[in-house]
Formats: sequence, C-alpha cells, structure tokens
Amino acid sequence: MLAAVLDDFQRLPAAQVCTILDDSPESRADLSPVASLAIATRRVKAGEEEPVFREAARLADFTLVIAPECDGILARRRRWVDEVGGRWLGCSLPAIELCADKLTLGQHLTERGIPTPASLSYAPGKPLPTFPLPWVWKPRHGAGSQATFLVRHPDEMCVCVDQASREGWTGEALLQPFVRGKPASIAFLIGSRQTLPLLPASQDLSEDGRFRYGGGRIPLPPLLAKRALRLAELAVAVVPGLCGYVGVDVVLGDSSDGRGDCVIEINPRLTTSYVGLRVVSRTNLAAAMLAVACGEGNGELVWQSGPVRFLADGTILHQTPAKLLAWTAVPAESPEPTTPVPTAAARF
Repeated sequence: MLAAVLDDFQRLPAAQVCTILDDSPESRADLSPVASLAIATRRVKAGEEEPVFREAARLADFTLVIAPECDGILARRRRWVDEVGGRWLGCSLPAIELCADKLTLGQHLTERGIPTPASLSYAPGKPLPTFPLPWVWKPRHGAGSQATFLVRHPDEMCVCVDQASREGWTGEALLQPFVRGKPASIAFLIGSRQTLPLLPASQDLSEDGRFRYGGGRIPLPPLLAKRALRLAELAVAVVPGLCGYVGVDVVLGDSSDGRGDCVIEINPRLTTSYVGLRVVSRTNLAAAMLAVACGEGNGELVWQSGPVRFLADGTILHQTPAKLLAWTAVPAESPEPTTPVPTAAARF
C-alpha cells in the first residue's frame, strides 16, 4: 500500500516525496518495494520515530499516514502534525476518533437512520444480548479483523476472550448480531466541494469464523455496486470531518432491493483496496486524492472495467484489460506500536 501511493505521488509534476521506514531487519524485506523507489527515505529504529516524523511533517506541504485507527495510533500522529503546524492529508481528529470507536460510530449511524448492526459492550459477567445467535465478538477499538470471532453459542465467549488475549488483545469488546450477505467495500475521495466514489470492491473474508481479510476483487457486479454506493454514500454524509481517502465496509444482504444491507465500519484512512483500484484506474489516484482534499473539483474518474484481484498484502494476482468506463456518483435516495508507522510527506 505504501509503495503504491508513494509511486503515484512521485509521478506528480514538481512533487518531492519522502517517507519514514522501520529500520529493523524484518521490515527491510517487507518494505523492499518502497526502498526501490527513487524517493527520499528516512529509516528509524524503534522508539525514534516521533522526532523524525514531527520534523518531516513540519517541512512538508502535506503528510499522509498509513496506520490503523485503533489504540489511538492514527489520532496520535494527527496531533503530531497539528502541533508542528503541518498539513494533514486526511480526516479531522474528531472524525478519526469517532470512526475508531465502533460502539460510538454504530450509535451515531443508527441515530441518523443508517442501517448498521446493533452493538452491545461486552465484559465477562455482563448481561448477554437479546438479539439472536450467531453473534460477532470483536474489539471496540480494532482494525483488520483483529481478535474477531463468530460466536454460535454463549459458552464460546470464554474461548474468544482467551484466544484474543493470546493474540495480544486485552481491550474492551463488543457483541453484534452476525449479518449474512456479501462483504464489500467502497472508498471515497472527500473534500469540501466533492465526495467522489471509487469503484466498489468485494471482500474476501475467511470462512473459519475469524473473518480474516484476504483481499478483494474489483469490480462488483453493477447492481451490487449500486447498492454499496447508495448505502456508503449515506454513511459518509453523516460523519463530519471526513476528508481525503475514506473506506466504508458494508454487507450486502440477500434481498435484491437492499433491505438487508448494512454498514459495518468506516475507515478514516487509506485502505488496502487502493492497490487494486490504482491498477484499474486511468487517473492518478494520489493526484485525485490531493485535489479533492484541497477543495478542487476533480470531475469524474476514468477506469478500466477490470477485473482485478488483490491480496491483503497488496499483491495483485490478475487483471484482464477491458473497455474504459466512467464512474460517477449516484445521488442517494434516501497498544502503541514499537515500530514506525509508514508515512509519506510531499513538497510541491
């Protein structure tokens, strides 16, 4: 993901791009595609990121951070940028904090008529939900299907807690009713003058009761894409402060009229789908993100119709060249990591 967005930014005229990378031996192999780009790179050791990050953000015209919103990781770096007078290419701090809290976000969406699963804060000894089984047990603040389980019987709750603890998660948990349907996502480029939808994608989730994200496929069939767009567009419209690249995860139910569709979460950051979207885009998505976030109208985007499949690690598996198509919005009918977080800074 980092290599993809950096490559797109460095193609912009007069842009100087730099990034901060982890200096551990393990990360050197993982980040080798980034290191191969002809851009300025700073490598920092664990615990040394903050001063380097702050200085880069102070000097840059824009700072883009790829980081999970859980445990305050994304919000903390937003504060660092604000404190040095930098310019954050993304969502406001209140929007990041709202989307990071799955319980509060769910209540926010429900109060505004956006279909989303009911949520109940869970702790051992607390009353269990009255909605029917199966349930989904998940972190209140989490990302990437972290410590997420399908619960078929209340007796399985202790197993979820124990397994989550073994995986390093110890925070507050939620219970939600399991929503049957097709998991999908749609990303938007959002600014003060425009909310520009990108192509909706299907999501590949594991079927072992853990909902592990395996990547996705672009595009969705047209009727499913229309439903995903209509629902996600309603969701982003009721969250103030969304800006830049924003992803919305949805489940599209079995009813063809969309009555079973619901929003699962909103990601106030770059998501893995970027790597697939840029493959089928005839428009530089980084340039479009920057233009829209800065309040410049960008019109429509031009796409190849695909298909393309991508994995969770950003690997592109296949693409079949096809005709071009224009994708436009359809009005809505109704714990801190010890390693540095990937960061891109740009000067123009």
